Amino acid sequence: MKEYLHNTIPNLKPFDHELHYEALFINKAWVLVNGISEKKSTYIFKTDNILEISRKDYTIETSWTINIQNIFSIETEDGLITVKVYFKDDDVLVLNHQNKQEFALFINTTNYTEDLNSVEDVQNFLKEKYKQKLTSLIYDHEFYYIENSKEFGPFTVEELSEKVSNDKISAYCFVRDVNEYDYSNRLRIYDLIKEL
Repeated sequence: MKEYLHNTIPNLKPFDHELHYEALFINKAWVLVNGISEKKSTYIFKTDNILEISRKDYTIETSWTINIQNIFSIETEDGLITVKVYFKDDDVLVLNHQNKQEFALFINTTNYTEDLNSVEDVQNFLKEKYKQKLTSLIYDHEFYYIENSKEFGPFTVEELSEKVSNDKISAYCFVRDVNEYDYSNRLRIYDLIKEL
């Protein structure tokens, strides 16, 4: 079951009570992505093991518990289910069903101003989120570039952009991240500047 989930959604971090419970999990508005086009459901895991599930016209209260191995038991309309909890990042939560090859994907909308009511809204949310993350990652990172078979760097994107605007290097020189060993990603300075 675990392989199925990790093949579908790579780079998941298992729930860590100390890291995630207060900061990311409790009292956050988690919108269920599965089935959002038919009905929107928002889950709020509260202290005292109360789970509040809100839909368009009504809200129900049910319960949840967590055991020492970080296995969650959640009482739903369909009965009691057991899940393992994973985070893709601070705003994406995955509940992996322990007895089936199924998982539920949630987005934390607590600090998000727009409403998530459709698949298109979810796509826009994720696109904007990861675009901002990519921009800040690129902005803070350093890269080597290769020109005439020689490697130079590392430089920030800002420094590379300045070199391009001063015609010291071509915007089409290949770059590699400081943590990469070759230029196989075929990334160019132009691609980095475009993302800023």
